[in-house]
Amino acid sequence: MESPIHVLSDLFRQLGLPDDESNIENFIATHRPLPGQISLADAPFWNASQAQFLREEIAENADWAELIDTFDTRLRG
Repeated sequence: MESPIHVLSDLFRQLGLPDDESNIENFIATHRPLPGQISLADAPFWNASQAQFLREEIAENADWAELIDTFDTRLRG
């Protein structure tokens, strides 16, 4: 199995968010649970550029897609 290309702190950095572990965990705790009927990119806490990045990366099944899916799962748990 290949090692992931990106880690969660990389995703947070890409989204322009604080990327240390405590800020990541706080973000997830604050925004959890994300209702099932709302896609991650449509969540109200993203700005337009963050939402666009998430949509594009998932649509293109880019390097970020697996990590975005993992992040999405954590927000719904």
